Amino acid sequence: MTGTILVVEDQESARESLVDLLRGEDFEVHAAADGKAGIELVDQHDLDLVLTDLAMPHADGIAVLRHIREISPQTLVILMTAHATVETAIEAIRLGAQDYLLKPLIFEDVLRKVRHLMDHRKLAWENQLLRREINTRFSPERPLGRSQAMQDIAHLIKKVAPAPTTVLITGESGVGKEVVARTIHAHSRFSDNVFLPVNCSAIPENLLESQLFGHVKGSFTGAVTSQEGLFQRARGGTIFLDEIGEMPLTLQPKLLRVLEEKIILPVGSTTPVKVNVRILTATNRDLNAEVEAGRFRDDLFYRLNVFEINIPPLRKRLDDLPGLVEHLIQRHNQEMNTAYKGVDSATMRILMSFPWKGNIRELDNVLERAMILGDGEWIKPSELPGHQTDRGEFNYEDSLSAALDLYEKSHIERTLNKAGGDKIRAAELMGLSLSTLYRKLEKLGIES
Repeated sequence: MTGTILVVEDQESARESLVDLLRGEDFEVHAAADGKAGIELVDQHDLDLVLTDLAMPHADGIAVLRHIREISPQTLVILMTAHATVETAIEAIRLGAQDYLLKPLIFEDVLRKVRHLMDHRKLAWENQLLRREINTRFSPERPLGRSQAMQDIAHLIKKVAPAPTTVLITGESGVGKEVVARTIHAHSRFSDNVFLPVNCSAIPENLLESQLFGHVKGSFTGAVTSQEGLFQRARGGTIFLDEIGEMPLTLQPKLLRVLEEKIILPVGSTTPVKVNVRILTATNRDLNAEVEAGRFRDDLFYRLNVFEINIPPLRKRLDDLPGLVEHLIQRHNQEMNTAYKGVDSATMRILMSFPWKGNIRELDNVLERAMILGDGEWIKPSELPGHQTDRGEFNYEDSLSAALDLYEKSHIERTLNKAGGDKIRAAELMGLSLSTLYRKLEKLGIES
């Protein structure tokens, strides 16, 4: 089990016994000797569950419960009492407690109820965040691609994933930045907890602060209850801030504070809240240029750019395309209840010649459309969008030789790059004689 629990109990022996019991189950546990101290700890920590006695000096368990519902409504609460009545139980549940325990406590009952509530909380978040297929689509064992570039990225992921280091993932739109982020999460010690993706460009600026950091009741018009932010909801897991280059300048200092101090300040609150979360970010922008233009803080950029992973565009790693095609077709088969075997050889050659300005996202759309138009077995050239004239400088359906030339040129250029420009080595890798390689360099216009 993982999670953070607060025990509020004025009897020292009972408090210490509960703390020892819960720490023995690998929970992070804080303790308070009365209700007032408990309320202060609620303000200071990001809590999953609070076990609070009902009758205590300075502030009773109902006061603690009311405060939790104001400040952190998603925190679970169990009331403990030696003087339970039907009225007390009804009042506790009405105010939002999840359960109550009778004293003297039976530790087996305590653990059973705590485990049940914590398991329920985890499952609720997973359902709410639609974590379908994450184990199969983004498992650590699944290769990211055949190309040398993606194999290098897989090596970087294995190095950085176990650390809590912030990672900046860069690359054009559609190259698979979220897939890399999910793979980092799957390799990390946070993998048993939530992966929460947030598109910073999709949330209106006036709502983004509240969404990320939460707010307290009455902090703005419409804030009728307190609400946890996404940083709190991702507790113990990973938050992925996509399109981080779109974050407004006004919010960037607050994100910097999260990175440096692991605390947030909900809108309308004066009490910082600690958060325990791994932060991954991504952008398709040149953040160096954004810093020079004054649109992005340099100190935030340096904190984000501790470890950068740059994903090349699909057109520069065509070795990955066959595997991506197979994976995407299998996924669409499940979603569309079809049984496509793949693409035929002519279609694959054409796909290899496309410029793929939209990268993997464009490939996905092309395949989905083709599967709708096709006969359910093999995708053919006639089912590709723009297969006649609008995908390039020649008619793909009629100019198969041109498509082959483009693929051959791309393959030779990649092999030369892999061989560090050594033509003898490149010829050996491709199974060609050196004279044949030189003829192809001249024919295809490859600079050497």
